[in-house]
Parts: sequence; structure tokens; C-alpha cells
Amino acid sequence: MILLASNENPLGMPESARRAAAAALQAAGNYPDSNGTALKHALSTRLDVPADWLVLGSGSSEILELAAQISVKPGEHVVYSRYGFVVYGQAAAHAHARSTVVPARDFGHDLDAMRAAIGEDTRLVFVANPNNPTGSFIEARPLLAFLESVPPQVTVLLDEAYGEYLAPMQRYDSIAWVRRFPNLIVARTFSKAYGLAGLRIGYGVAQHALAARLDARRPRFNVSTPAQAAAVAALADEAFLARSYQLNTTGRARLEAGLHQLRLGSIPSSGNFLMVHVGEGRTVHARLLAAGIEVALLDGYGLPQWLRITVGLAEQIEAVLAALRDHAPAR
Repeated sequence: MILLASNENPLGMPESARRAAAAALQAAGNYPDSNGTALKHALSTRLDVPADWLVLGSGSSEILELAAQISVKPGEHVVYSRYGFVVYGQAAAHAHARSTVVPARDFGHDLDAMRAAIGEDTRLVFVANPNNPTGSFIEARPLLAFLESVPPQVTVLLDEAYGEYLAPMQRYDSIAWVRRFPNLIVARTFSKAYGLAGLRIGYGVAQHALAARLDARRPRFNVSTPAQAAAVAALADEAFLARSYQLNTTGRARLEAGLHQLRLGSIPSSGNFLMVHVGEGRTVHARLLAAGIEVALLDGYGLPQWLRITVGLAEQIEAVLAALRDHAPAR
């Protein structure tokens, strides 16, 4: 199978991380370092924040769940955008919160409407940048203005799972915003550009008081020893990260151009995937599966006419374009 459904890095795990994880297995008879000392030290040095501003998670999804657990009491209010990552609604439900799903603007966040949806009992707002599954991106200036407008009793979770794929002109310093806003959590992951999806490791960055509350709810030993060792190695492997970025930039452009030639519309994306309008999503999905290609259905997002296709290697992109050429609905 050609797996293009889960936004994994098509390069797989970096060799540096593979070696570190294998060496760490020698200590697998012992519990992991629950504090993640070595990884927090590496992240603290890289991000220039105190180690106690960092919280490790089993993927960044656990950070999203922890944010809801510490911020929202049953019956209180959570705000997120339509077409936002599915875990936002799940985390709110697990916290027994009320949710307002704000209508999207051009498949992305409508920050003005999200700000208007914040009420007296709102305690958490989820913002993804870039957003999954649409790939939409929010420029730094309106995003900062939004953060400035949010009341201090409302926690903002800024989900940057795909931040490493942003073009240089799109990048902004969200860690500087963490230093400024005590109600901000930035969530990041090693699952995407760093190629460690199967090891389940991510992290959150927040000022000490908020990070301490997250850490107090975090399950002990939630990140394995091999995962921590691999993340330390991957964080230092700048050549692999640069290669991942370049492969994605080139591949996404090729996939987008190929879809345009097939007269299949897609949403401009800042991630490592494209959301593609195919008409009958389930029908085309089944036909692609029959051709040995797995992509993501988006029925759960209320987008039954769309599929999400991860940017793969060059030969995988050509394979999916060929399959769509044969099987996509007539237009």
C-alpha cells in the first residue's frame, strides 16, 4: 500500500533517531525518565525557555487533551473553528464542556468570529496554524491581534503540528508570544516533519504556572525511553529536517499542479497534505484503495466531497495522480 492518509513524513524516521532509539532499548527494562530531562534540556536550549515551561506528551494530541482537562470545568465553554482538528471536539467532550464550533472563512479560521464567540464562561480556545485537514494558514499579525484580544482567564492552545513545513516568509516566533501571554500554550509534535509518528511524542510550551498545571495532569511515564532518545537525536538532525521541508515543498507543488491538470480543485495548503475536491469522496476513496493507495476520508469533518492526500515521495505522487486520472469523477 501507498499510505497517504495520516500526514506522515514519507522519508520515515531519520537514521540518527533510529540509532538513538535502538541504543535506548538497552534500558527498556526500566521505566522512562518521567521528567524527560534530556529532551527538555535539548528543547530548552533550542527554544530559549526554562525547562519547567515544557510538558511532554504522547504526541501533541495529549497536550490538547491536557489543556482541556486543566482549563475547563464541566459545563464551561470551549471555542474552535469548523474544520479544525478532530481532537479539539473530542478533548472538549472528554472535559464535559460546551463547544461552539465557529463557521470557517475560506476553509480556515475566522478569528473575528471566534473572538465574538468568547463569552463569560469560555475557558479554552483551540487555534491550529497550519490547520488540519484544510491546510489553511493564519498570518502572524492577525494571529497576534487575536491573542491580544482574548481575556486573560481564557487559555489559548496554539496547535503548530505542521509548523516546520511553513515557508520562511510565513514563520513567526510563537515562543516570544508564550513569554508575553501567560494564558498561551503552544503545542508541537515530532510526528510530522521529524518522522517519529510511531513513537508518539510531542510537547507543549507555556509559562511556568500553566505548564505546571499541565504537568500535574500528565500521566506518569507517558513517553517511552526510545521515543525520548529519538526525539533528542531528531531535534539535532537539522539536515534531515531541511530535507523533509524541501521534499514537501517540491512534492506539494507537483501534486497541486497535477491535480489542476486533472481539473480537481484543492485548497492552498501550508502543511504536508492537500485537501482535494473529488465529488463522491467515498467512491473515489474506495477506488484508490483498490489501486493500492490509502488517503483520508473527510466525512467526519462534514466534507464528504473531499479527500485529504498526504504529500509523498515523487513516485507516490505520480501513482496517486495516475489513479485519480483513471478513477476520479468525470467533470
